[in-house]
Amino acid sequence: MAQSVWSGTRKLSSLAILAGLLSAAVSIPPAIAFDFFGLFGGSDEPPPPNAETLPYNLDFSVVGGDKDLVQILKDASTLQSLRSDPPPDAEALVRRAEADLPRLNDALWGAGYYNARITVSVAGAPLSLRATRPEAAIRSAMAYRSRALVPVQVTVDPGPQFVLRNVAVLDARTGRPFPPGELPPRIVRIHSGDPARAADIVATQARIVDFFRAQSRPFAKVTGQNPVVYHPAQVMDVSLTVDPGPRAGIGEVAVRGAENVDPAVVRSFIYTEPGDPYSPAAIASMRKSILNIEALSSVRVREGQALDAYGNLPLFVDITERPPRVVGASVQYSTTDGPAVRAYWAHRNLFGGAERLRLEGSLFYLTENGGRPDNDDDGFDWSDLGGRFKASFLKPGLWGTRNDFLAEALAERDRTEGYTSRLVNGTAGIRHRFSETFSIQGGIEYEKGQASDILGEVDYTLVGLPLSVSYDSTDNTLDPTRGMRLIASVTPYPGFLGSSVPMTIAKGTASAYWSLDEESRYVLAGRLGLGTIIGANLEDIPANRRFYAGGGGSVRGFAYRSLSPIVLGDPIGGRSLLEGSLEARIKVTDTIGIVPFVDAGTAFASSYPDFDDTIRVSAGLGLRYYTGIGPIRLDVAMPIRREKWDDSSLAIYVGIGQAF
Repeated sequence: MAQSVWSGTRKLSSLAILAGLLSAAVSIPPAIAFDFFGLFGGSDEPPPPNAETLPYNLDFSVVGGDKDLVQILKDASTLQSLRSDPPPDAEALVRRAEADLPRLNDALWGAGYYNARITVSVAGAPLSLRATRPEAAIRSAMAYRSRALVPVQVTVDPGPQFVLRNVAVLDARTGRPFPPGELPPRIVRIHSGDPARAADIVATQARIVDFFRAQSRPFAKVTGQNPVVYHPAQVMDVSLTVDPGPRAGIGEVAVRGAENVDPAVVRSFIYTEPGDPYSPAAIASMRKSILNIEALSSVRVREGQALDAYGNLPLFVDITERPPRVVGASVQYSTTDGPAVRAYWAHRNLFGGAERLRLEGSLFYLTENGGRPDNDDDGFDWSDLGGRFKASFLKPGLWGTRNDFLAEALAERDRTEGYTSRLVNGTAGIRHRFSETFSIQGGIEYEKGQASDILGEVDYTLVGLPLSVSYDSTDNTLDPTRGMRLIASVTPYPGFLGSSVPMTIAKGTASAYWSLDEESRYVLAGRLGLGTIIGANLEDIPANRRFYAGGGGSVRGFAYRSLSPIVLGDPIGGRSLLEGSLEARIKVTDTIGIVPFVDAGTAFASSYPDFDDTIRVSAGLGLRYYTGIGPIRLDVAMPIRREKWDDSSLAIYVGIGQAF
């Protein structure tokens, strides 16, 4: 029997506190694995009795029945974690049980139980840390081979949970406590009367260091820990000594590991300047912005060990490059938009300056009823195929500046429920990055095409000057939980440049994300989209340039581009657009989430939304399976109210990443 009982005063080292933390001092329920009917792993139950190994049955018993404490012990126990991997013989089983005694003791200390009594019995024979040859337990366990599971019992009397009595955080420079104005109590958080959990003390140390580092003090550290346990009084006194260190700015940044990528391009994605205040957030932001370079696979920002002559902290950016070439393909299907296949090839570092060349082609089966074959079709018809070929080129960091050159060429044949179009399009522009979150882009666009719908056929030429702005402060591209995104553009197509339809098209999308808790298990997300076309009559505007709503990226539950003014049962598009979405993203477990949502929107014949028209609304429920690369999304949506010309009652969407 192992006992952790003392009658006097005991001083605990920081190593003991850390050991308590690592031995499951925090009562956190284990992550619930998502197992598709057992396809990705089995149970952790022991195997049946056999001649090759000695499986055992493990039982934990805690006086008082504290379930959280039972879980803490299980998380710290090797006996528990290796149940499905039984030892080969009785001696190995006993050694495994003996090794659990100090682990369980440390876990109880970490939870604040410093007078706990622990008994581990194997086949009814109690074990002790002092025994060198526990022959009785070995003999008893051997008798179970091939007959039954060896009973292993862990019994714990935790005793009272100790509490904190005196808590002091001292300034290493003065030896006196920090004033509240220099170290707010909300950072320390532990107070007299709180449970004396080692995990809470370790977490306090981490918060204090993080707080001072956020105040531009990169060398902040805890220089001393002095926890003292008084067993008769069942209390702990703890004092922490903290050295905030000097304030510093960001120094010179050295880029290392760039074998085929120009370091000047990497530096163009670093938006801090020497002398800017140091902070961990600035370092994280630097890493995130550099990772926008597609030629790089990983970025590590290391901090210097000492300040330079100007009081700044040198930084070292270590990069790893990706294989330059990539090829991919995908197949997708929507019950409202039909099937599609897509293939692409890309070079991520064409000339050594992280230039990206991407060639992409897609083929999709489209008929006049929104991507679904007609029941009365006699067979396959080539006219039912749509296609798109696109070539895009990006040259980031022109001459080491924050300017990027972008060019794109597109050839497309498309057909939706409302129109058929053929076109070729080319754009070229310069994007200036003010920061990692904000950029502006301007250029020139040329398009020549033909569009036909129920209003007639239009052969057109457009020459425009697109201008756009982008802002993105979200914390994750595929699964944002905080921040907002804004994309807005305006493109005039004046007649004096050669446009056959003089007009101006403006559109914008804004989305925002609110996390209701620190772990982001509950997130509210909202999206609003607006658009307008001015300077031309509706019938003069090419059908493919008008606004439509509906589909997976718009109002789910309705067919793709089916929501707009209707003529003879066909959508003709509008000169303005209004659409929005609301989602509640709820994590049920660490890997499974549900997302109830509501979408609304339509296009209007006028240049500005006319609220006399009916705004279409849909609702649905989504399922999310969270992976390392992002959530796998399954959404099921249906219209709230169907009009007589609607031909969809239920839509299913599958993809990677959130809907917006």
